[in-house]
Amino acid sequence: MRVGELAARTGVSVRALRYYEEQNLLSAERSPSGQRHYPESAVDRVRLIQQLYAAGLSSKTIVELMPCVIDGRATPALLKRLATEREHVDRRITDLMHARDRLDSVITAAGSNMVTGASCRQETTA
Repeated sequence: MRVGELAARTGVSVRALRYYEEQNLLSAERSPSGQRHYPESAVDRVRLIQQLYAAGLSSKTIVELMPCVIDGRATPALLKRLATEREHVDRRITDLMHARDRLDSVITAAGSNMVTGASCRQETTA
């Protein structure tokens, strides 16, 4: 498939796909006229890349993880790196859950203050 179709199917910009190629995250065959052509498997690869970016991994880290993703090749060092990245993701999830809980408290307080007319600011005691 051509780059535009891959972009449409994955919701990723053509520019991002070109960046993925520059970072060796994705590869394409080239036609004689230089057009990129991707295999069907590129759709899943791009989705995985997006998920890993969303989890906070850098392109450099993702490149290092790709051999394991592509064909299951892993070394003890890579397995350790994967476990470390998983711990980082867990910490980010915990942080996000705390932020969500805090936001819920603010929403609840603001909603009740709309009814009572009280200030949204919480008074602090010294």
